[in-house]
Amino acid sequence: MSGPAAAAPATSNVRAVVGLLVAFELVSGFLQGSAVPLIPEIQDRFGVGTGQAQWFTTVQYLAAAIGVPAFGRLGDLYGHRRMLRVALGCVALGTVLVACAPDLAVLLLGRALMGPLAALLPLEIGLVRDRLTVAEGRRAVGLLVGSLVLGTVLGTGLIGPLLPLLGGLGGTLTALAVLATGCVVVSYTAIPESRTRAGGRMDWRGAILLALTLVLLLGTLSKGAHWGWLSPATLGGLALSAALLYGWVRLQLAAPHALVDVRAMARRQNAPAYASGFVLGAVMMAGQSVVVSYLAASPADEGYGFALATWQISVWGVVPHLMAFIASTLCATLAARTGYHRLLLLAFALLTAGYLGLIAGHDGLAPFVTANALVGLGCGLALGGLPTVIVENSTGDRTASATAVYNNLKTLGGSVGGAVFSVVLGALGTGTSGTPTLRAYVTIWSIGALAGALAVGAQLLGRRRTPSPRPAVSARV
Repeated sequence: MSGPAAAAPATSNVRAVVGLLVAFELVSGFLQGSAVPLIPEIQDRFGVGTGQAQWFTTVQYLAAAIGVPAFGRLGDLYGHRRMLRVALGCVALGTVLVACAPDLAVLLLGRALMGPLAALLPLEIGLVRDRLTVAEGRRAVGLLVGSLVLGTVLGTGLIGPLLPLLGGLGGTLTALAVLATGCVVVSYTAIPESRTRAGGRMDWRGAILLALTLVLLLGTLSKGAHWGWLSPATLGGLALSAALLYGWVRLQLAAPHALVDVRAMARRQNAPAYASGFVLGAVMMAGQSVVVSYLAASPADEGYGFALATWQISVWGVVPHLMAFIASTLCATLAARTGYHRLLLLAFALLTAGYLGLIAGHDGLAPFVTANALVGLGCGLALGGLPTVIVENSTGDRTASATAVYNNLKTLGGSVGGAVFSVVLGALGTGTSGTPTLRAYVTIWSIGALAGALAVGAQLLGRRRTPSPRPAVSARV
């Protein structure tokens, strides 16, 4: 059945389904946001040091880097709903293993199985694009991204108070497992399958080579500060990563059914969005930890900062995240007035202004928090706008895989940004203590402002007319 009469019921049904996808992103954000505050409890339960406990988060990031491109491509080939259920099943199994883990090895295995959390959004965007008009899809993407941000804020802020209420770490991990398992059950209710299928087959060689490249690169970056950034191990790891990446690109260019359409990524209308995603990851994921450190620093001891207590840092630190949630949710509405090109220009201009504001307002809490709010606002607009632009510039059979590549570039940007900022903090330390100087923080914020300005330039170079909304799809079952 097709035609206008059939289109309305399908659209109405998918509007209800978007609510389920939003619920998945809320849970995804909550699971991801709760991880870092739980690290001290993990240390106590398993009797491990800080370095070992950090793998609680690191192993999930590595698993995501490996799995997200493969999940995205498999969704394009075999159905986004099908792979969404597989991803949710992996996450649920991972949370159960984490809750029941008798030792660190099983715990880390469970965290690795939770890596597909990062694949949920690309798969959901694939469903949205297949089932909704452009205008409705843009609103849906904004809601999904906003829900992920909100879930992360809630996970970070609420997991501490929930620990005693849920009976400690064991009860809390069990509650998280129940949440994840509930999502699997819900995924078998009203969610329709996508109808567009990509041609060809899965590029397993490309997926394995990309996985090896990313694990080596991210692993080297995570160990660089410990090994020394100029040590043979670090330089060798980076050089081998570059060689593997070159080989992977050559493989993708030659493959008839490549994992990633490298040529499409390099086109003028696409490259600025992917490059901006890398910048966004660097300034958003790495920059906020630097801000938290500055808020905690004492003027009496370090000569800068605001000497805030932990609860005060939580209050002020949540401001940029709330701004990001509001901006990403309103992204489609704003873009309808300005177009996505101007929206992204505004996003990275706000981000740049925010970093410059951190430099100018580092002596006063009010101007400092205001500047950080500008950073959050810019990040939120970019979080909502970039996936939409990437999706609309990709072919219909590459929606999830294109978004998955963007997700990986954003994560890689966060890792590179964290490494660069660590180098700056270490290099510009004082005396034998190595305490960062004010100059170190100003340098980092200057790098953030420069990165934002480069993203503005990238948007200007890749300027193109925003596509007009396409008509609603017909219902076909």
